[in-house]
Amino acid sequence: MTDIDRDKIAQEVLERSKRWIASFNGGDVDACVAAYKSDAVMNAKPFGTYTGKGEIEGFWRPFMASGPGELEYSNVEVEVIDPDTVHLSADWKMNVGRGVITKERWVRQPGGDWFLEQDDFELQEQF
Repeated sequence: MTDIDRDKIAQEVLERSKRWIASFNGGDVDACVAAYKSDAVMNAKPFGTYTGKGEIEGFWRPFMASGPGELEYSNVEVEVIDPDTVHLSADWKMNVGRGVITKERWVRQPGGDWFLEQDDFELQEQF
């Protein structure tokens, strides 16, 4: 894989991640949950581990209804593992807290769409 290929793949995932953030900030739970693969695993420290879209929705829907917003990522790092797998890490903050994303594992599906297969993040400070 060339550097140009890696850069293109990294940009695709960054754009997909930005759409997820926009959906979150817009309160669109359905769009956020739709970004996960059906068998995705989300490790949300200290809240727990959620497996599959149903459990992940069970976390996001009430959380998003409680009023968080203004989500921003900073210090974003993107690692292209192969043409169909990318890891993203970042610091995050929003109006209710801040923390780190240790790994978002984005995988490309047939047809080119990117979905979250693994989402590991941690709340470090609640406001």
